[in-house]
Amino acid sequence: MGYSADVVRRARARLAQAKEERDSENRQHLAIAYEQVPRIREIDRQLRVTMAKAAQAAFLSGSDGQDALAKIREENKGLQQERENLVKAHFEEGFLDETPICTICGGTGYVGSTMCECLQELCRQEQKRDVSILSGTRDSFSHFDLSLYPDRVDPKYGASPRAIMERNLRECRSYAMFFSEKSGNLLLFGSTGLGKTFLSACIARAVADRGYSVAYETASSLFNKMERARFERDEQCRRDTESALAADLLIVDDLGTEMPGQFTNVALYSLINDRLLAGKPTIISTNLSAEDIARRYTPQIASRLRGSYKRVPFVGDDIRILKNGGLSL
Repeated sequence: MGYSADVVRRARARLAQAKEERDSENRQHLAIAYEQVPRIREIDRQLRVTMAKAAQAAFLSGSDGQDALAKIREENKGLQQERENLVKAHFEEGFLDETPICTICGGTGYVGSTMCECLQELCRQEQKRDVSILSGTRDSFSHFDLSLYPDRVDPKYGASPRAIMERNLRECRSYAMFFSEKSGNLLLFGSTGLGKTFLSACIARAVADRGYSVAYETASSLFNKMERARFERDEQCRRDTESALAADLLIVDDLGTEMPGQFTNVALYSLINDRLLAGKPTIISTNLSAEDIARRYTPQIASRLRGSYKRVPFVGDDIRILKNGGLSL
């Protein structure tokens, strides 16, 4: 599982800020304790002295060194007990709690070269924030309203739109719940306003919650960034594009709304093919039918989408119109 450099940067900045706030609070509390109970300052000074003595004693050989260390340990134990009693007597519980913000990594975010759980959690939060902003929703699968889809059987499908969408909901929920680097690719297709973006965003949030890196981009935004990175040498667009293409899961929403052209065809083919070769799952949503895709894009793109993506049809009436009392916006 990997996170984009920007997500890690923001998470590390939050951890560093939290560590500094904790350290600053500890310094303030210690200054108050020293002022109100000077003996605590003296004890801390003595403890530092005994630590230096312990270091020196460690270099002594034989029984002399062992005896010296035993004496120092006993002295330290007495000083620490006295300090603890003074703190309890003069301050509320936790006032001089000098426990680091993370007991595993000490607030550095790493244990050796491995990212600590505290930093991983902040990365997950930052990624969820990104997904919510890009998808424009914080909703979850439980908010998907199947009652908005007709329950009568449509001869064209051999089932009711509600039954088909109930199956799609199960499919998307299961995809998110059991997502891994080996998950397949999905092509969500159907007319506008049928819930493709909603369920794509739900998948994105659920997969991000499980610690995977997720990139959620509209087709128009992604290809615009790719073009600017390629021809204008836009550094931010280059970073955004690289993060999106390297994500554990890439979701491209509204394929077909981007400006058509040779660059788009080349970029789309490269995106699809490179992620297939890398074994990285991709979800694409579109209002285009299979025939529209064949007309708009190259045969190679149509072939990849037909052969390497599981097709998930969205059917019914435009739920956005239904939610607004039948008024088209």
